Amino acid sequence: MTDRVANPWGERTPYGQGENWPIRVDQFLEDGISEEEVDRWVQTASLHHANGDAMDLAVRDGRIVGVRGRAVDRINHGRLDPKDLFVWQAYNSEDRLTQPLVREGGRLEPTDWDIAMNRIVERSRSLLEEQGPSSFGFYTTGQLFLEDYYTLGVIARAGIGTNHLDGNTRLCTATADRSLKESYACDGQPGSLSDIDHADTICLYGHNVAETQAVTWMRILDRRRGPNPPKLIAVDPRPTPVAREADVHLAVKNGTNLALMNALVREIIANDWVDHDYVQRNTVGFEELKRRTRDWTPEKAAQICGVPAQKIREAARLIGTAERLLSTALQGVYQSHQATATAVQINNINLIRGMLGKPGCGVLQMNGQPTAQNTRETGCDGSMPGFRNWQNDAHMEDLAWVWNVDPLTVPHYSEPTHCMQIFRYAEQGSIKFLWISCTNPAVSLPELHRIRSILAQERLFVVVQDIFLTETAQLADVVLPAASWGEKLGTFTNADRTVHISEKAVEPPGEAKADLDIFLDYARRMGFKDKDGQPLIKWHDPESTFEAWKECSRGRPCDYTGITYEKLRGSSGIQWPCNEEHPEGTERLYTDGEFWAKPDYCQDYGKDLLTGAFMEPTEYQAMNPFGKAIIKAETYTPPHEVPREEYPFLLTTGRTIYQFHTRTKTARAPQLQEAAPEVWAELSVPDADGLGIGEGDLVEVASPRGAVRARARISGIREGVVFLPFHYGYWDQPEGDSPDGSPRAANEITLTDWDPASKQPIYKTAAVRVTKVEAANGNVAPAPTNTASAPVRDIGVRTAGGAAAEVSETIGGGVSRR
Repeated sequence: MTDRVANPWGERTPYGQGENWPIRVDQFLEDGISEEEVDRWVQTASLHHANGDAMDLAVRDGRIVGVRGRAVDRINHGRLDPKDLFVWQAYNSEDRLTQPLVREGGRLEPTDWDIAMNRIVERSRSLLEEQGPSSFGFYTTGQLFLEDYYTLGVIARAGIGTNHLDGNTRLCTATADRSLKESYACDGQPGSLSDIDHADTICLYGHNVAETQAVTWMRILDRRRGPNPPKLIAVDPRPTPVAREADVHLAVKNGTNLALMNALVREIIANDWVDHDYVQRNTVGFEELKRRTRDWTPEKAAQICGVPAQKIREAARLIGTAERLLSTALQGVYQSHQATATAVQINNINLIRGMLGKPGCGVLQMNGQPTAQNTRETGCDGSMPGFRNWQNDAHMEDLAWVWNVDPLTVPHYSEPTHCMQIFRYAEQGSIKFLWISCTNPAVSLPELHRIRSILAQERLFVVVQDIFLTETAQLADVVLPAASWGEKLGTFTNADRTVHISEKAVEPPGEAKADLDIFLDYARRMGFKDKDGQPLIKWHDPESTFEAWKECSRGRPCDYTGITYEKLRGSSGIQWPCNEEHPEGTERLYTDGEFWAKPDYCQDYGKDLLTGAFMEPTEYQAMNPFGKAIIKAETYTPPHEVPREEYPFLLTTGRTIYQFHTRTKTARAPQLQEAAPEVWAELSVPDADGLGIGEGDLVEVASPRGAVRARARISGIREGVVFLPFHYGYWDQPEGDSPDGSPRAANEITLTDWDPASKQPIYKTAAVRVTKVEAANGNVAPAPTNTASAPVRDIGVRTAGGAAAEVSETIGGGVSRR
């Protein structure tokens, strides 16, 4: 096999426009294991990015010993991301959580499931009686299965009756969700990954697909190496692999995406590259778009976003004259200032060009996590289950009918609470119970010293359900050991609506339990009932849960009623909606210009893109009575935090292909950890020269909120911008391992701010300064003047397999929990 660390995308298999992507099966087995020695291969799909690459797990003697890609699957045609190839090794780690832990006298002590669950139930019942449902918050992930989310959603919304349920998908997919609701009045990816096979122009807006969805990048590269290759446009301040491959690279200044998009739209309209028949027949709002963008000349945008006017015109010409246009976006858009307004302009381009619902013509508002789509479908990420509209009483009555509860049981007095507000309520003391499942906010949320202080409050009862003792688990009152991917059965859905099954291949370690079983056990112990006095949760295993979900989805846009476990086994994944009308699934949405936007059916009435204020049902009815696609736009405004004398640089954070999220799994795979073992700070050549910084020097990156230290990398990133990968926390780093024992988590210095419409936190614009601390040769630099003191990092090592451990250590910023 090709060295997939040195060459993460593998060998090319070129193909032409309209041809089938050739098969290439990737495989990796544990040293010393041959294919003949594998006991069995078990079907699954990737849980380590949003692509949904289908694969088989190799099992020998009850252990996972390797993987291979599934050639029959529509997503990857056998190929695997480097994370897919290697990360399975982490699940065999000796430091897996294997038994519950409870806090006793400031220590996490091993216990049994009855004691742990009884403690959770006792606190739940007392809070329900004394404080009510709003004292509960649930913060979940984008890495569980559909069956887990659906059960959690029913527990939270109909069992407890709280509106405070969100996922860490708020950090990666909330703007995708919101922008689709704004443009089409409903979630659901219009395009398909197979559109890459047909497109003649591909635009990647803030989407470093080479490192976030590596197999999709392989598909693009194979098209680019074949006959009739598509033109490629990349919008990114960094010289990523995508930017280096692109025909046009727009190195936009952080925080100015909307200025650039307004100029691109203006050029398309000014040059009459508009499908007027499509616009008139299928959309509302075009005249307002013209008015809003009329003054956004390339010259005006160039002054703001730092991209030459001629490059803006060149990109607009490629977009405007394309015959098959595919547009994609990810975190460079979603985690930025005015995120939703920018993503909506991307949707607008395909709408005014009439390029939806045809091969090669689509929009992929991509996800950042493997099962983020399921959080949105099941109501665990700021939505109601089945894409129901919380402002539509008929929808909420229908949901109550599905669950057999009184409609008033399910809170819908406002939009479901987003995670940043959940943590604010916990900080203020109104939320006193927080159940965190399969996520690590003590490393992933902005302004970490604040998040740690919230989680460490004595008045907040914290439950953490995970597979390792993460930085967040170390602050919990109860830790529940969960089974992981390959150790449980279920389904999940990728970014282009493709549903895969993941079979159970091996038993979980020790006493660890499947997430679904944990939630079902909690519901049983709590005695949640429907309005007839029968158990609220009527399912008992993954397949019965899936069947219950199908009924919840029936007749809604995300209709699963035509999918069964048996249908998913042995073949390719299936795209929803899949029902009697579409028994084999649906490759593209809106093929006939019909949208799920009629007032009585739509999932959402939309928001003001500048303020986030909701549109009232009567306003929407007047604006869009016939359910067309909605074209809307907003004026550019500067970010809230901009560079200044004390903090002259802009910070942006992001990913590396070799790590995932907070590295709880990828850092335990030796090939991946060795490829990217430490945090780094990326600077431009002029900026590094001006600061006297060389490659490998130790630098301090400081914001008004704190500081981190990292080794410098000098690159072609645009001047004035500093990049930090956000993966690196503290669980694997005993005190003294990092330079000076100082913090290295990028989110020590990010700011607490979010997009007004999607509520997605902003990780791409923070004002920072950079100072040299130590040369690569070990010589200490002179002490910088006026430097903010970095938070002291003092974290001990705890046994993750259930042994008692001291809990008096402080994590990254002087917060302890006793």
